[in-house]
Amino acid sequence: MILRILDVPLAGRCRMIKSMEISAINPSVVPEAVGGYVNALDVRGAQRMLFISGQIPQDRHGHVPDGIEAQCRLVWANLTAVLQEAGMEVTNLVKVTTFLSDRSHAAVNTAVRRDVLGVHHPALTVILAGIWDPAWLIEIEAIAAA
Repeated sequence: MILRILDVPLAGRCRMIKSMEISAINPSVVPEAVGGYVNALDVRGAQRMLFISGQIPQDRHGHVPDGIEAQCRLVWANLTAVLQEAGMEVTNLVKVTTFLSDRSHAAVNTAVRRDVLGVHHPALTVILAGIWDPAWLIEIEAIAAA
């Protein structure tokens, strides 16, 4: 299923995805959202929500690549595969939570996320955490709507 995204001239940054309307909310009294995300998304008209469990930097055969960039790309590939299986794509993401094992991975994580998402900016949280497997440098969970 291919979703067509149309720009709609409504208050704030707004898009229509089928009959679903997504509007960015970035109040002027809170810190500016920088790094490819928005403070909040107002989703109206969604008929489906997809809650994606934490995707890990491991392939189907148990291989974990070395380095944060390779792990970021694999996690996003896994997350994208889940979206595609559900008939969605990254433009359906409304909330992304990223768990990083170390603050030093932040810049690479941001660069890969921007590469994968392009101009799409979901609500976003990045958390520094002890991740389940010490070989994993990143894990990402997400919510998508359609």
